[in-house]
Amino acid sequence: MENLAGYIEHTILAPEATVDDITRGCNEVIKYGFRGICVNSGYVGLCAHLLAGSGAKVIATCAFPLGAVRPEVKAFEARTAAENKADEIDMVMNIGAAKSGNWEAVAEDIRMVVEAAKVPVKVIIETDLLTDAEKKLACRAAVEAGASYVKTSTSGLHGGAKLEDIKLMKQAVAGRAKIKASGGIRTREQAINLVKAGADSLGTSTGPFILAVQK
Repeated sequence: MENLAGYIEHTILAPEATVDDITRGCNEVIKYGFRGICVNSGYVGLCAHLLAGSGAKVIATCAFPLGAVRPEVKAFEARTAAENKADEIDMVMNIGAAKSGNWEAVAEDIRMVVEAAKVPVKVIIETDLLTDAEKKLACRAAVEAGASYVKTSTSGLHGGAKLEDIKLMKQAVAGRAKIKASGGIRTREQAINLVKAGADSLGTSTGPFILAVQK
């Protein structure tokens, strides 16, 4: 696949990540031509400085990884990240509210972040914790609240991105939002298959390895 790098959002979200790790990640984004870098919101300013003029996106997580904080807290984090030059926000939805069937609360939570950020918002629905019916409802809530993307997972902890989930999400959003596959993406074949299934971007910490594999 041509320009696989252009789908990859280089992910550095480990709690022990240092300034040196973030700097190295930004350098890799430029070296490989990745779509952007995805970091915890505290590193947005540094990434914006290091990637200035490169065209790469700075993507900030919000309420990562649990999504269980108050909507006002999520909105504040998203707005602050955007003020510090985040180009996009990857927020974790209120998974507990989803599992409780309180889709009004799920949608309002997302809407508050979208309105506060004023930049594209991706909603992490944590597919491995939801039934197929809940995945569809989560996608619907995200779209109705103004999200630009729906995203599979925070990590590969629960299983990560799966082809069947990408296809389900693609059908559920019906062209009204894009899809980000994330979690456990470790091989070139897996990355290509996820794109073919409908993923518009890929979140992975192994981008350099994926691109180094023989085509």
